[in-house]
Amino acid sequence: MAKQKLIAALKEALAFELGTILQYMWHHAMTEGKQSPAICTLFKEISIAEMRHAEALAKRIVCLGGTLVTTSAEINMDGNLTKMIQDDLACERRAIKQYKAHLKLCDEANDPMTRRILENILEREEEHDAQWSSILTKSLDTFGY
Repeated sequence: MAKQKLIAALKEALAFELGTILQYMWHHAMTEGKQSPAICTLFKEISIAEMRHAEALAKRIVCLGGTLVTTSAEINMDGNLTKMIQDDLACERRAIKQYKAHLKLCDEANDPMTRRILENILEREEEHDAQWSSILTKSLDTFGY
């Protein structure tokens, strides 16, 4: 039972990561050549990092005997650069909360391998949170916007 709950949680996380990838990619495309080059690049870099998270989750789901999701979570594409950053920060914070809850499921399922994978992803999500938080506390003029 604990293993099935963990697989379901990982599938939920995978759908969220897939949505986050799309959101970051679209934010990158929407700002390329128009807005701050540094933030545009950051959208792309974090999208690639989120792809790595999705890959790790997918591999672990399959390893545990689960099936992969084929849809993503909803994304936000509207707004100016500040709104995009706020939306991405909200995604990071949701992911952090989600992964912390999923770590408890790893303990219930006695699954240290999945726990390590989620801890690594959680660390990256916290770094992304810090990046966006820092940018939002500074003037966007610093970044050419």
